Amino acid sequence: MRIVVLAGGIGGARFLRGLKRAVPDADITVIGNTGDDIHLFGLKVCPDLDTVMYTLGGGIDEEQGWGRAEETFHVKEELAAYGVGPEWFGLGDRDFATHIVRTQMLNAGFPLSAVTEALCDRWQPGVRLIPMSDDRIETHVAVTLPGGDGGDGSAAGSGERKAVHFQEYWVRLRASVPAEAIVPVGAEQAKPAPGVLEAIAAADVILFPPSNPVVSIGTILAVPGIREAIADAGVPVVGLSPIVGDAPVRGMADKVLAAVGVESTAAAVAEHYGSGLLDGWLVDTVDAGTVERVEAAGIRCRAVPLMMTDVDAAARMAQEALALAEEVRGA
Repeated sequence: MRIVVLAGGIGGARFLRGLKRAVPDADITVIGNTGDDIHLFGLKVCPDLDTVMYTLGGGIDEEQGWGRAEETFHVKEELAAYGVGPEWFGLGDRDFATHIVRTQMLNAGFPLSAVTEALCDRWQPGVRLIPMSDDRIETHVAVTLPGGDGGDGSAAGSGERKAVHFQEYWVRLRASVPAEAIVPVGAEQAKPAPGVLEAIAAADVILFPPSNPVVSIGTILAVPGIREAIADAGVPVVGLSPIVGDAPVRGMADKVLAAVGVESTAAAVAEHYGSGLLDGWLVDTVDAGTVERVEAAGIRCRAVPLMMTDVDAAARMAQEALALAEEVRGA
């Protein structure tokens, strides 16, 4: 079975770990979000790609869900001692090595897809991990800062409207102000990375894990050609809701959903993707009352447990997604 998965960070990575357990012999291609990418300290940082790579390769900080296990922060401390920022983004010493290697290879002329493949040679994630594009794409968020934000995450005062990098909005500001617009800068001019469209065309099933529908999966779909390829693939496309009981399972997806005019409910997210893209949608059992609404939108829907409490729970979710895909295929 050939499975294509669109993945963001923690939710996507943990779902993938369950999917691998559920179907260990499957040929899995992961199209990773690069809209979260950011340049820090002269280095190219790819948070979502690295979270997938570290999680599946056994190097992730399990408690955080991101960054390296058994991490130290001596370089970060030394940079701060020199007065070099930003201090709000925590890169650890082990993590720095990944970004140094990536940046060296990019500067030598290798595309991000080739660099990602080389990094995965070390981690052996058991999937083919491809960035959505080799072109530079960065998600920015339009906000109004109520006042002189001094870099400590607080915001109160002047009413300055500005666009900030998604990482600054998410990590430094902690989504403390409303997101007024989400803009994947560079996406309109970008092309899918080599292998992306080919993997979609060859897939037997396409899955949307419980990743952020706006800044993770939504950003991948913003790359010209990817949404169209999925819609035209002629195979079941099944998603799992990242919203349970009208709230994000983790993170602050409700903040960015509001920016695109979508209510924070499992049904609304399914409608946001649309029946032209989705064939099936899984909601949590607490949202069983929304199944009828989703099916009225032309998307087959089932209510199953969607809390990834451990790898076994994630594997059961993956099995449910694949079962729904087969149900759609046989319809």
